Amino acid sequence: MVNVTITESAQGYLAELLAKQEGEVGIRMFVANPGTPQAETCIAYCREGEEQEGDVVMQLEGFKAHFEEKSLPFLEDAKVDYAADKMGGQLTIRAPNSKMPQINDDSPIEEKVNYVLYNEVNPGLAAHGGNVSLLEITEDMYAVLKFGGGCQGCSAVDVTLKQGVEKTLVERIPELQGVRDLTDHSDKSTAYY
Repeated sequence: MVNVTITESAQGYLAELLAKQEGEVGIRMFVANPGTPQAETCIAYCREGEEQEGDVVMQLEGFKAHFEEKSLPFLEDAKVDYAADKMGGQLTIRAPNSKMPQINDDSPIEEKVNYVLYNEVNPGLAAHGGNVSLLEITEDMYAVLKFGGGCQGCSAVDVTLKQGVEKTLVERIPELQGVRDLTDHSDKSTAYY
């Protein structure tokens, strides 16, 4: 069950856009970086054959809407609306739960790592104008990270990485083996130290 409202005006606008595409085209709705401050709710074209396994499909007026399965908790109570105006109009997406962490023991490791980074690690790094983000989890269970802001090029980044970030992540997420830094620290223009 999908708890997303796509208003009549939004359905009309989307159906009009989709009608201009070749072949049978629907929409796909998902949340990029779900459960983090960087969460972004997206609507993209979904051409025949681009559906993803696990997508939940809703038949709307003139087209199908596909909802990414792992995004469903973050799309809860979302609303897509369209308001016409003199300039043409604007499609708006409100997803109040997109930035809310939805973490439990069964959550994917990426979501657990992002939760710890954004709720425990980054608030401390922000005092120095820095931040860290997850790039990927390797097959051997290492979190590959990238530092930004005051952490990029900082002379203390090794200490921060091993004694701060890695220690915190491995304590909170025992299946994680450690962390690797993929940041280019040769750029010291924003470095804190």
